[in-house]
Amino acid sequence: MRFLSHTLGIFINPNKTWQAIRADRHSFVQVFFSHVPFLALIPCVAGYIGVTWVGFTVGTHSAKLTPISGLTLVLATYFAILAGVYLFGEFINWMAKSFGVKGDMDAHHYEGTALAVFVTAPIFISGITLLYPHVWLNVGVTMLAICYAIYLLFAGIPILMRMNTEQAFIYSCSVVTVGLVMLVSVLIGSVILWSLGVGPVYQHDYVSARKPATALSGKTVASSQMPQRWSRETKSRAV
Repeated sequence: MRFLSHTLGIFINPNKTWQAIRADRHSFVQVFFSHVPFLALIPCVAGYIGVTWVGFTVGTHSAKLTPISGLTLVLATYFAILAGVYLFGEFINWMAKSFGVKGDMDAHHYEGTALAVFVTAPIFISGITLLYPHVWLNVGVTMLAICYAIYLLFAGIPILMRMNTEQAFIYSCSVVTVGLVMLVSVLIGSVILWSLGVGPVYQHDYVSARKPATALSGKTVASSQMPQRWSRETKSRAV
């Protein structure tokens, strides 16, 4: 029930929940593996259902990914989330030393990892909207989740790190900057992977719909089928 109480408490009473998280004093491994692997499943599973079963819109066309392509992208996203949250926590731990946070190393490690885990929780939960992959809906809900995550960050750092308001504000701004840098790095990595051919594969009906159509013999035929169709009709007329 600790998992459920802390996750819900972040939304209901953040300050009280941060104090309870600080009092737990678990290891960073425990707080990480008891939350992130499960929370990361929300956007991944919802996204897989959305892009392979429900479908989304690209321009004027409806699109779906093949199950294999969707699964590949979802698995890559899942492990990227795990690595991203872990690295985010490590950066927070590293900056704690620079800001002179008091306490032993194990306490810093737990506090930094707990901060990364629970700050990102609203973003993971907002991923449920990927069941219906509509651009404006998904972007709007995600932006609201990010705003709330930033609020949690500014509220949690003074409590977990035992800092005064001014120092906690500077520390929080530094953490937000690190998060933005990591986000940009992920976007650049995605572009590089797509350029290497590790990109989405659309289902056949969408691929056909994307090709320009040409009227032939009273029917609409995809341009890629024109040479073969024209050859057959030419031969039949010759005979």
